[in-house]
Amino acid sequence: MLLLCSSRPNPWQRPKIANLVRWFCSSSEPGAKMVILPPVRPPQITKFLKPYVLKMHFTNKFVSAQVIHSPTATVASSASSQEKSLRSSMENTRDVAAAAKIGKLLGERLLLKGIPAISVFLKREQKYHGKVKAVIDSVREAGVKLI
Repeated sequence: MLLLCSSRPNPWQRPKIANLVRWFCSSSEPGAKMVILPPVRPPQITKFLKPYVLKMHFTNKFVSAQVIHSPTATVASSASSQEKSLRSSMENTRDVAAAAKIGKLLGERLLLKGIPAISVFLKREQKYHGKVKAVIDSVREAGVKLI
């Protein structure tokens, strides 16, 4: 987007917008054009400090958990009570015992892939209680450290 600029910024602009604008004109060129560049954001440190994030999803029928590699936004490992190999060994696919089994399986898969530590992301409505606690505790018991 090209706009005409003067030697000083518009006094009615908000300060944030004025900081984002890069002026490519000097005071000797009053009719020069300026270019508005996209904002430069600092790199997010949390992507590098906590690259693997555990996310859990509970429905009325199933329990699922996955570990996401946040810098690349890819799934590193996952486990669900929908898997055919697990359904036969479980009585119920949605209770706390199923959540504990999913957490244990996920922890074993993480260790096989060489992921020693993860961080946990809880949604607003999720509390460290019941199924959430079962998944997290069983991942921890499998040998994966929580950051």
